[in-house]
Amino acid sequence: MKKMDKTFKSNCITYGMVIAAYIIVQIMVGTGNISSLMKGLLVPVCVYIVMAVSLNLVVGISGELSLGHAGFMCVGAFSSAFFSKCVQEALPNSGFRFFLAIVLGAAVAAVFGLLIGIPVLRLKGDYLAIVTLAFGEIIKNVINVFYIGKDSTGFHFSMKDQFSMGMEPTGTVILNGPQGITGTPKDASFTVGVILILITLFVVLNLINSRDGRAIKSIRDNRIAAESVGINITKYKLMAFTVSAALAGAAGALYAHNLATLQGKKFDYNMSIMALVFVVLGGIGNIRGSVIAAVVLTLLPELLRGLSDYRMLIYAIVLIVMMLFNWAPKALEWRERYLSRFFRKQEKEGK
Repeated sequence: MKKMDKTFKSNCITYGMVIAAYIIVQIMVGTGNISSLMKGLLVPVCVYIVMAVSLNLVVGISGELSLGHAGFMCVGAFSSAFFSKCVQEALPNSGFRFFLAIVLGAAVAAVFGLLIGIPVLRLKGDYLAIVTLAFGEIIKNVINVFYIGKDSTGFHFSMKDQFSMGMEPTGTVILNGPQGITGTPKDASFTVGVILILITLFVVLNLINSRDGRAIKSIRDNRIAAESVGINITKYKLMAFTVSAALAGAAGALYAHNLATLQGKKFDYNMSIMALVFVVLGGIGNIRGSVIAAVVLTLLPELLRGLSDYRMLIYAIVLIVMMLFNWAPKALEWRERYLSRFFRKQEKEGK
């Protein structure tokens, strides 16, 4: 019971941290204390937080190394953008249309996560990382060769160029190969992004602290022992992988509806590595740490822009310091000694 209360308190702190940050940002926007450049980063920050938290479910909780998270984000982004472009006139209500687009992006990404996860999760370590990396690159390149248009007779497809689709002159090109999708309704907002963050945290934190979550962590800690007591290894690993893919798809939908032009090249290897950096620096398995790392590492380069040539140097130093603070043995010993003492003191004073 005591452990349950402690978990509930920790989860409430995480939710409260996000809500407090949202209120502070809204006040600053209302008073004009945030530059237009920083306003433009609010939605991407929300996207990266959802990406980091969802990837931590696979890397930190399930104990698997995935390097293809950008691939699931790409699937969610393009499927949701394609849907919004197709129904823009039929569904003029932008809020309802955007909600359906996010749900669709999450659902399509979950299906891909299930299909990829069934064979891939039988692999371990480096092999799993290589296959997921290949998936991310394949998805990006497959989208680059597709041309899809729509006219009065229906949809037209081609893998050559837009002139090979055989559309009527009044037809509309929706997906234009490497040029991607242009003109997606810009329905994304900071408020929607924060709601998506809270939903992601609710799903992930409740899964971690549930019976299924304990089974997933037991597989991570000792696969043989978990299997010996009757835990279905494939089922629980696939559950974590699919939920993570679905949340990445929802992040992709938010990302797509914040851009004037959506291109496959944006979802490259670097985006997957960036999400992994958020997870590692925030602490593997530490959900709150992933949120903080995603915010700091996204905003820091822009906050340091005035320092010109020294900007990336300071950014690199911050990365190294965060890595040492989270993983160096002496730093871990110091945190255990002093921070634990501080929190025990706070609990005693609270009583």
